[in-house]
Amino acid sequence: MRPSGRKLDEMRPISIETGVTKHAEGSCLIKVGDTHVLCTATIEEKAPSFLKGSGLGWVTAEYGMLPRATNTRNRREAAAGKQSGRTQEIQRLIGRALRAGVDRVALGERQIVVDCDVIQADGGTRCAAITGGWVALRLAVNKLLKTGAVTSDPIVDHVAAVSCGIYAGQPILDLDYAEDSEAGTDGNFVLTGAKRLIEVQMSAEGATFSRDEMGQLLDLAEAGIAQLVEAQKAAI
Repeated sequence: MRPSGRKLDEMRPISIETGVTKHAEGSCLIKVGDTHVLCTATIEEKAPSFLKGSGLGWVTAEYGMLPRATNTRNRREAAAGKQSGRTQEIQRLIGRALRAGVDRVALGERQIVVDCDVIQADGGTRCAAITGGWVALRLAVNKLLKTGAVTSDPIVDHVAAVSCGIYAGQPILDLDYAEDSEAGTDGNFVLTGAKRLIEVQMSAEGATFSRDEMGQLLDLAEAGIAQLVEAQKAAI
């Protein structure tokens, strides 16, 4: 039995509200159970210096967690004077994931920055950030298409992410914090809408896992991604 009472293959409730900030070219508030992430996308009309003259665009991401997103207060990283290794790793993952769904030639020599700020955390924050970040990116690109700044849609497919793991010996979908903190195996799966793999992060937290178990987790992830993609479509 899962702590939440959910079935092994049951996602938490998913909600994506768009247009939640005034100034960003694309924005949404994604809620996956009690994990809430604000995602905004900003269009910058020049690419990073390392891409100057290449004709290629760039998508990057920044990630942060508010001090009381968790049950105890975390010190702001700005106050500490540097980002934690965890934050850097997560925002690089988000950037890689979103770029995998973009035709950078069609985007043109410009950059879109996706900011993901965790308002409330209950497990799966990086997955919610990727899923919501794609919606914010999609909305920003829609503005480029509407103004004629780009003539061909740079978005080639949906990108979404979900966690899966082995909890109490059972493969489960969409871990909340109570499950994540006790899972024997923990994994994050990033896929396209066409079920193409972008990235898989898996580790044995308390017990090793077999190839068959990894396949079971991937099957769960594909089912979860399908639900997330439907939520993305409904939002936009």
